[in-house]
Amino acid sequence: MDLDPLDPVYVSERLSKPPFVAIEGVVNVRDLGSYPTGHAGLATRPRFLYRSAEIFEITEQGVAQLKALGISKVFDLRSDTEVDRYEAPCPDIDGVEVVRTPVFKTEDYSPEMMAKCVSTCYPRSSDCLFTRVSTLGCRRYALYASGKTEAFMELYSQILDHGGPAFGEILRHVRDRPTEACLFHCTAGKDRTGVIAAILLKLAGVGDTMVAEDYALTRVGREPARQKVMARLAKVPMFATNTEAALNMLSSRPETMIAFLALLQDRYGGVEEYIKTYLHLTTGDIETIRQNILVSSSN
Repeated sequence: MDLDPLDPVYVSERLSKPPFVAIEGVVNVRDLGSYPTGHAGLATRPRFLYRSAEIFEITEQGVAQLKALGISKVFDLRSDTEVDRYEAPCPDIDGVEVVRTPVFKTEDYSPEMMAKCVSTCYPRSSDCLFTRVSTLGCRRYALYASGKTEAFMELYSQILDHGGPAFGEILRHVRDRPTEACLFHCTAGKDRTGVIAAILLKLAGVGDTMVAEDYALTRVGREPARQKVMARLAKVPMFATNTEAALNMLSSRPETMIAFLALLQDRYGGVEEYIKTYLHLTTGDIETIRQNILVSSSN
């Protein structure tokens, strides 16, 4: 079953190979470079765009590793509520600019809060935070805990609808600072991070199957933090005796990303149209960003 713990030997071996990179104190760190694209002879540029889970526990060695990767800017996609709730502030890293760019300013979209919403509010409370976000209310999070693709599509459409300003900050960095590597992250490095990673990869011309494979790597990338995450979720009554539901919330199946890419195309007109409409970037901006992401495959 894809929710069972992975073999530690396999995890260690896989994490030692690209696209994973090591930053001590941070899990699920990956380089979005070296992916082949639909542009003949071109691939995504290595050592330029990185994704990860939250970085607030980065160690001194981790800071040295981050700098060695050439990362000069970090974009934090978490909400203010998440940062405060888990006492997980952005670290102060000398020589690295850490920018708060929340997809949702105050709504807590961490798995723990979504779970609490389900267990304490669904289906009765009109006072639930998420009921105010959408008329679908807590039903979305009950679905999310089920691991069903439709649940993730509801969540990911909310990320697309609200993420324009945050994602625009990242793409403008790519446009304006093509020699400065950056890292972007949320809490788990899966949903909000996965959406913007997919946008960047699709803009570069990476095929759907490979984008889905990158998304699915979070299954391995998050494994070292499995016990920590499960301990958080165990504090929520709904999951204290329902481990499978908790793990479903953390799943990153390739078919979920395939469905998301179809959603992006069908509902938002594709990646370029989404960028123009929600990020307010021009055709010229998009072409510059694409050129800055791509390099010769021979390099």
